[in-house]
Amino acid sequence: MMWLFLTTTCLICGTLNAGAFFDLENEVNPEVWMNTSEIITYNGYPSEEYEVITKDGYILCINRIPYGRSQNRSTGPRPVVYMQHALFADNAYWLENYANGSLGFLLADAGYDVWMGNSRGNTWSRKHKTLSVNEEAFWAFSFDEMAKYDLPGIVDFIVNKTGQEKLHFIGHSLGTTIGLSCLHILSGFVAFSTMPELAQRIKMNFALGPVISFKYPTSVFTSFFLLPNSIIKALFGTKGFFLEYKNGKIPSTKICNNKILWMLCSEFMSLWAGANTKNMNMSRMDVYMSHAPTGSSIQNILHIKQLYRSDEFRAYDWGSEAENMHHYNQSRPPLYDLTTMNVPTAIWAGGHDILITPRDVTRILPQIRNLRYFKLFPDWNHFDFVWGLDAPQRMYSKIIALMKEYD
Repeated sequence: MMWLFLTTTCLICGTLNAGAFFDLENEVNPEVWMNTSEIITYNGYPSEEYEVITKDGYILCINRIPYGRSQNRSTGPRPVVYMQHALFADNAYWLENYANGSLGFLLADAGYDVWMGNSRGNTWSRKHKTLSVNEEAFWAFSFDEMAKYDLPGIVDFIVNKTGQEKLHFIGHSLGTTIGLSCLHILSGFVAFSTMPELAQRIKMNFALGPVISFKYPTSVFTSFFLLPNSIIKALFGTKGFFLEYKNGKIPSTKICNNKILWMLCSEFMSLWAGANTKNMNMSRMDVYMSHAPTGSSIQNILHIKQLYRSDEFRAYDWGSEAENMHHYNQSRPPLYDLTTMNVPTAIWAGGHDILITPRDVTRILPQIRNLRYFKLFPDWNHFDFVWGLDAPQRMYSKIIALMKEYD
């Protein structure tokens, strides 16, 4: 299985010169080349972009849609929602379908002040006050730091900018974990369970395919986590992992836009996250792939590896008792106790999700003390939460209804 992971990933990510093998002179969707601000304005919405400096010096790019297309500022302050993307994605993730099928745009049209973050290390948040991206110290982070520094820093910025003391949080995959703690965000659950002052600012936590338990994935690509750390570091180094470079986009996006070769992208996504291609707009495959992978740190990958097939949800293990004592004042990394989190939470899971399986989601449900809503869609995979054609009717409408209830 490992050869399949490495070969397919290299091809899709554009590290192979696909243009040397195929005639890929198809017209590419203009949104392929747009950043998040450009996508927002291209669809007719007002766009704002800011930089947030975390307490440990990382400079994060965040985007805002302050109101919908048919609205204006004069109607006064709007309730706020913050959205956190998955691993290897960026915040354009929430806007990659057409406006009537993208959660970010639908929330703006529903009267919300929409904010979208970029995790440290991805394409748009790869700056630091003192460190260079060429230094190993820049990449010494995992979803622990995203939960400890990124999320609180961004929430504080939003509160100060809007004057709204509370906001809704939406995360997908490791994006849920930054909010609960981690994989797409694990970063959500960790922050809320360890920082009660932050939890008090969250009206409701919406977790889509949450990565807390990672014991039962069936994706062929998770065989990557069977490799020893030494082999992973030998193959990929000790700094960034799957970093996006603009000149690497051309082969992958043209493959995904080619009338014949788009099936390769479709098969890759099914092997990665589960099959449900009838629920995806395949004509926008090049747009989806143009914003991935945006990169993360090797340390983040190794932290996710520590969760793989584990019974426990812990902070990053630095590899020795001495290092753990230095970072945590104890020989083993601390457990994240989800039972201490009292934020009202809604969770959605996919029956065909082979990354975060229903079995894994079922393991964490009893730990969520304030679970207000849970829904399993038997036919959904890991991407249907953000790209599913039926997501507006089946899930987004419910998210908006729950938000209005808690507003």
